[in-house]
Amino acid sequence: MHDTIFLNGLKFYGYHGALAAENEIGQIFIVDVTLKVDLTEAGHSDDVADTVHYGEVFEDVKAIMEGTAVNLLEHLAERIAKRINSHYNRVMETKVRITKENPPIPGHYDGVGIEIVREND
Repeated sequence: MHDTIFLNGLKFYGYHGALAAENEIGQIFIVDVTLKVDLTEAGHSDDVADTVHYGEVFEDVKAIMEGTAVNLLEHLAERIAKRINSHYNRVMETKVRITKENPPIPGHYDGVGIEIVREND
């Protein structure tokens, strides 16, 4: 099965980072979330109860990204994946990508970040 629900380009302002400047000034974080879900039942029923409500997933991600500051993107991604996998039993796998477009490091780039994939046990 290759069904997915995705939330792309979610933008949040936060103070996450290992560098003091990141904690003081803050920055915009871009989050992409992809959920592996069997969408067959929802496709037939036309009922939101038969899928994963992406508005609720957005609120879960927002609470973590705009919450208490942490040092590592890896930690934020783990928290997001754990929250989704533990609250939505239809999700078989969660992929989380977090990008910093303007971290305080010299150079020319579109962004830096991480991506994790976690199966739902």
